[in-house]
Amino acid sequence: MHVESVPNRNSRPTILIRHSYREDGKVKKRTFANITHLPPHIIDGIRVLLRDGIALESLEKLEMFEVVRSRPHGHVAAVLGTVKRLGMPNMLYSRPRRQRDLVVAMIVARIIDPGSKLATARQLDEESLCSTLGELLGVQSADEDELYAAMDWLVQRQERIEKKLAKRHLTEGCLVLYDVSSTYFEGRKCPLAKLGHSRDGKRDKLQITFGLVCNAHGCPVAVEVFDGNISDPTTLAAQVQKLHERFHIRRVVWVGDRGMITDARIREDLRGIEGLDWITALRAPQVRALVQSGSLQLSLFDERDLAEIHDEHYPGERLIACRNPLLAQDRARKREELLAATEAELDKIVAATRRKKRALKGQDRIGMRVGKVLGRFKVAKHFHLSITHDTFHYERNEESIAAEADLDGIYIIRSSVAQEALTAEQTVKAYKTLSRVERAFRSYKTVDLKLRPVFHRLAERVRAHVFLCMLAYYVQWHMRKALAPMLFDDHEPEAGHARRHCIVAPAQRSLAAEHKARTKRTEDDMPVHSFRTLLTDLGTIVNSTIQPRPQAPTFDKLTRPTPLQQRALHLLAVSL
Repeated sequence: MHVESVPNRNSRPTILIRHSYREDGKVKKRTFANITHLPPHIIDGIRVLLRDGIALESLEKLEMFEVVRSRPHGHVAAVLGTVKRLGMPNMLYSRPRRQRDLVVAMIVARIIDPGSKLATARQLDEESLCSTLGELLGVQSADEDELYAAMDWLVQRQERIEKKLAKRHLTEGCLVLYDVSSTYFEGRKCPLAKLGHSRDGKRDKLQITFGLVCNAHGCPVAVEVFDGNISDPTTLAAQVQKLHERFHIRRVVWVGDRGMITDARIREDLRGIEGLDWITALRAPQVRALVQSGSLQLSLFDERDLAEIHDEHYPGERLIACRNPLLAQDRARKREELLAATEAELDKIVAATRRKKRALKGQDRIGMRVGKVLGRFKVAKHFHLSITHDTFHYERNEESIAAEADLDGIYIIRSSVAQEALTAEQTVKAYKTLSRVERAFRSYKTVDLKLRPVFHRLAERVRAHVFLCMLAYYVQWHMRKALAPMLFDDHEPEAGHARRHCIVAPAQRSLAAEHKARTKRTEDDMPVHSFRTLLTDLGTIVNSTIQPRPQAPTFDKLTRPTPLQQRALHLLAVSL
């Protein structure tokens, strides 16, 4: 329907309201009204109304409306809604309490925009807020000191909260994944911060170590902070004790890597405890010893990739030998690259000893430079070295290289779990689930939650900071699981597992996940997101405070969600 002006030869045009339609392939018009007699401004208003749905007078009224303030809201609603759906407020404390609301605010802020406690306080404050988080929780007046006090309150309740998480996610006889990581510390005043092994490449920084306990699906249950110079295996005993005495779980299978569950830990901490089993892997020297003793024959892998073997040095235990051809190729490539890089640096030292001016001399000086190179690339065992006062010579140890190459791609799973409880394939699969803890550490430290670096000076504040990040990862883990169809994550993992011909073979993504990665579109023909970019997209849903006219009462209006945003909120089972 539209307004049409029909010219007249000797008088003014006729103004008609008409409707155009098609009949038998011809365009025809039906006249509904003659509005020639109306004033021009009314005709113009009708024309605009029929064309755009808003009359000119309404447009003039709309110009009086003023947007007083807009606060990003969608990402807050998504995260805070998930927090409430998971029952986390009651998990923190059973009754309403300001400290509880502040902890919830810090958890949500850690997921949305991780930063210092001062930055978080600025996000919540009415004058400097950057979202609706503060007003939704009623904590707009909180400053950084109050947030620190809430952290102190939280760390006192850590044991109770972890007990509730364990009750929800751990059962008798379940698999428990455990691994340790570290992060660097800024400053020198914290008693937990020590010089130790840096997994972040910050060797000159003090370190803080923390161990993460997850269930078989990678959902975090508990975390504990240790001194930065503690060795990984010595942290295991405390976690075993925690599950038995605090969580009252008597039957459990611990899964840890070869550097965590060692011979000493098995002998001193695990063996002899009723109901406790474990799954780990052998170190390279142990694998080589099995080959030399004849317990492991490499011909086993001529026709198959997995076989159970026995050795008298491991009584009552199961040894499952595996060989991954792709892993063998990767290790061979990496070894050759390290050897070549080492030789390139050693050639520079050889040239320095032979130059005519200021030649490098002295066994100690030459040895220090050689040691620095070998320590960097860690392939010293593959070289024969000869150092004199004024010469340096090296050559590859082909025998050592060949011996290591024979074991490329071979690893042996060591377990106390009976075959009736877990088959060989299931045991290998259980060990491979440790990658989920590694994924948690990546999200914990870098990608999303940015645990590092640590600036807190008090030991309890550091523990509270690490525990707060664990709770944030707990919420994020559930969000990613729900949003998987919209993310690059594989939302059909079992279909991916079915594509593998053997459990030893590399993991395969499902066809649906490959389709998302290739087309960058979901099954609903929407853009595929990462978790971080999807949160950013949800953040474009804003809550605007609008004032119709000066001195008039204000009202709030939410942005209309896009179909993609509606889909995300639906998957999370939350509302705006």
